[in-house]
Amino acid sequence: AYESAGDLGRAIPLYERTLADRVRVLGEDHPNALTSRINLAGAYESAGDLGRAMPLYEGTLNDCVRVLGEDHPDTLTSRNNLAGAYESAGDLGRAIPLYERTLADRVRVLGEDHPKTLTSRNNLAYAYQSAGDLGRAIPLYERTLNDSVRVLGEDHPDTLISRNNLAYAYESSGDLGRAIPLYERTLNDCVRVLGEDHPTSQTVRSNLDAARNG
Repeated sequence: AYESAGDLGRAIPLYERTLADRVRVLGEDHPNALTSRINLAGAYESAGDLGRAMPLYEGTLNDCVRVLGEDHPDTLTSRNNLAGAYESAGDLGRAIPLYERTLADRVRVLGEDHPKTLTSRNNLAYAYQSAGDLGRAIPLYERTLNDSVRVLGEDHPDTLISRNNLAYAYESSGDLGRAIPLYERTLNDCVRVLGEDHPTSQTVRSNLDAARNG
């Protein structure tokens, strides 16, 4: 809750204490201890402390594979999170193959339409875009948006984010004729569903202003 409110100064010490207590009471390999490790690594990453986040992500993934197995949902989450940390560090050479593997595993284990599969598809598309590969990014964004609308509905927050991401990819490819109307629709939907002041609404508004102003 502290992390969601942006209060990492209180969140991180509490995550650290929870992890220490779970290790002491439940043991290093208990699934709840692994969950605590994932949460703490995520908080470190949110605070921009990749020096502490990355080794924790890597160790947790190894432990999840060993304790829970390759296909356990927590293992897949751990792999996705490590890929995100590599991406945050600018290491797309390690991030993209890990995102690709996570997507393939989630499709196989969870199914094409599982929300976490949709998240993995979006993450991979974003990584392709970050690598300048819009030829792979845009079709993946388009598919993710279509699937999100079908599975989650037009107004789901993840659908709105998918629509914003696709608009941004169109903009990056120089296709403002598709980007601007998509931004406009997404902004209207975000304001209606989430409110004017929601971070997603603010992001879409900023993107739309940038696209309009060149």
